[in-house]
Amino acid sequence: MTISKRQTIILLSILALLALPFTAMQFSPEVQWSLFDFIVAGGLLLALGLSIDLALRKVKALPKRVLAIAVFVAVFLLVWAELAIGVFGTPFAGS
Repeated sequence: MTISKRQTIILLSILALLALPFTAMQFSPEVQWSLFDFIVAGGLLLALGLSIDLALRKVKALPKRVLAIAVFVAVFLLVWAELAIGVFGTPFAGS
């Protein structure tokens, strides 16, 4: 199994995005991420990136492709918001 160029870009983008809070932690006491936070964020970003990659590879019709990607992004944002501030009040809420 080989990693495609697109998948390499996804992985490097995830590392770059995770470097932002890591760098902020060095300069501000307001940003306090644990290792678990980085693992969860990385997992969510990886799931989003690979889902989008799958949609780009498998869905041929442009409107369906755009819809699939929009659904993936919406689900990602809802899960992220729930974990961050507890929008829905589930036991997984961060607040």
